[in-house]
Amino acid sequence: MSLVSSLAQAGLGMGLVLCLIFLCAWLARRFGLQRLGGGQLVKTISSTAVGQRERVVVVEVAGSWLVLGVTAQQVSLLHTMAPQPLPAAAAMHQAAMQPAMPLAHSFSHLLRQSLTGKARSRTTP
Repeated sequence: MSLVSSLAQAGLGMGLVLCLIFLCAWLARRFGLQRLGGGQLVKTISSTAVGQRERVVVVEVAGSWLVLGVTAQQVSLLHTMAPQPLPAAAAMHQAAMQPAMPLAHSFSHLLRQSLTGKARSRTTP
């Protein structure tokens, strides 16, 4: 009887771990975390709320800035302009607006460095 209960407990534990993995994947998809590892083809320059669910967002794509109106139902192009130099305060504000990307990027970069560093330290005397 104890073997059956041990197997049931192990199966329940594995099921719980799998549920947690699927929950984390759903949360990542829901909040857009899958885009963090991608390239920098589209870069958010600034974002401002103009209503409860409406925003004006400036993004950089292929060397030009696009001013977008974003609502819950659609995204509309409002204006296209040449890139502008950012004041130091705006650049710091922009970095503060996107704390997850540098954190995720630095984590992946540090992980990659640590793995390659360990591999190099093993091969070099």
